[in-house]
Amino acid sequence: MRPSSTLVMSEEEFRLLREFINAHSGFAFSGEAIRFLERRLIVRVTALGLGSFSEYYRYLRYHPAKATELSRLMDAVTTNETYFFREIQQLNVFRDQVLPELHALAAPRKSLTVWSAGCSTGEEVYSLAMLIDESRLFEGWNVCVFGNDISQRVVHIARTGVFRQSSFKAMPPQYMRYFADESEGRSVIPRIRRWCSFGHFNLLDERQTLMMGYVDAIVCRNVLIYLDNHSREKIIHTFYERLHPGGYLLLGHSESLLYASTTFDFVHLRGDLAYRKGSEVRRNGEGGSAL
Repeated sequence: MRPSSTLVMSEEEFRLLREFINAHSGFAFSGEAIRFLERRLIVRVTALGLGSFSEYYRYLRYHPAKATELSRLMDAVTTNETYFFREIQQLNVFRDQVLPELHALAAPRKSLTVWSAGCSTGEEVYSLAMLIDESRLFEGWNVCVFGNDISQRVVHIARTGVFRQSSFKAMPPQYMRYFADESEGRSVIPRIRRWCSFGHFNLLDERQTLMMGYVDAIVCRNVLIYLDNHSREKIIHTFYERLHPGGYLLLGHSESLLYASTTFDFVHLRGDLAYRKGSEVRRNGEGGSAL
């Protein structure tokens, strides 16, 4: 069914839907986002055969199928631009400086877990796995690179491991060895895919994040910028709790913890900045300053 060209979102409908989305996801829409939300949600209103955004709000609140529709709502409003080796300078720092540190810290357990929080269609997860493989530091280890996203649609794409040309626009040629050509695009080779797994869940859901266990590094890029302050601080606290001592948090270049209440150490790496969960040694006077 084609979206109705006459359906217009009122200010009150915008307020109700904006507050509903924020309560679930932490996404913070400015007052100027009314037309954006209208464009994104008109498809869902039409698909359900509803006559207004007010009816759609009531559907989300009270209909027996509201959980299914909430998932479709999040698919509609999330921004999912990504590609292999995005912000490559930071990924090179991860390979050359972070991974050797994590190798030393995790050597007694021979296990490495990296979490890509807000992984979109999965290119970041596979990029991290390729860098781990390239480092040659973790042969014989139990390696897991896990990605999650609030959008069920993009998680499904990530699990296929098959990507079209647009995903490769920033990928250095030497990493093409990790792909095989297929009729539908290029697929990640099994040796890399066996390290990678994906989950559909909300970073604000404490029960689901607790199931992550403990991880050695978290990469969360261009996610926190879309959230309100309360949700941002809650997720940062979750990241801190889920990291092993000495573990790293890498954010996008447009994001910072400078104005958040946090116990992370601020670390200057060669060519980049990162955040680290303090170890006993650093708390006794070594390492970066605590924020």
